[in-house]
Amino acid sequence: MDGSVRRWRALSDTAVLLDGFHALKHALRFGARVPAVLTSDKAAGLVLADELAPDVRERLAELAVQVPAEVLRGLVPRAHPTGIAALALRPERAGHLDALGQAHRAAPVVVLDNPRNLGNAGAVIRLAAGFGATGVVTTGALDPWHPTVVRGAAGLHYATAVERLAVDELPAGPVYALDPEGKDIRSVTLPDDALLAFGSERSGLSAELRDRADELIALPMRPQVSSYNLATSVGMALFHWSASSGRPAPM
Repeated sequence: MDGSVRRWRALSDTAVLLDGFHALKHALRFGARVPAVLTSDKAAGLVLADELAPDVRERLAELAVQVPAEVLRGLVPRAHPTGIAALALRPERAGHLDALGQAHRAAPVVVLDNPRNLGNAGAVIRLAAGFGATGVVTTGALDPWHPTVVRGAAGLHYATAVERLAVDELPAGPVYALDPEGKDIRSVTLPDDALLAFGSERSGLSAELRDRADELIALPMRPQVSSYNLATSVGMALFHWSASSGRPAPM
């Protein structure tokens, strides 16, 4: 146990914290390199794997090291109810940039323009992974790999390309920016290589991103309702893309 705790401490400053069984499950499914897994109840974790994710059960059994609950609580900011925490290596940035910059992308890139809420960013990454989006790019100060964002995404950062870029570094492709003054999204067919841009929760699109947009589009909304939650807006836009593209849903 002591060696596992020392290894955790050595890795914790640079590795990605996977908080709980579900985050670890998703990371393992999508190829994350996971050098450290600690649990306060390994038997319970394996039962959970048997019930919910038998495909990762064997790997969990190999990786997980049981430690006392108080030790685990001392190593993570907030102990997860499943009593499992792991550290994963962050994917190489070059690989993500290659995926985002493909000339003929098969699915849109979601762009969050200067987002402020860590939980919302995590929920968007989870949605993007579920829809098979090429990736999620954030502009501004928010770190899309912050532990709170990873927690909100349930470890699905490893299922899509997640990076932070300046507006002038965004990958090529037509930019469809969500704006209340835009064209009704139901009248628009979103191409597979689109960049779907969403403004911040508080101030909307930046002037720089608005200038980069090829078209402004709007979600249908009842009068006198001011806005949707960011993740809800992203989900609606991705559903519209998937429904109108004629592509089969990701399985």
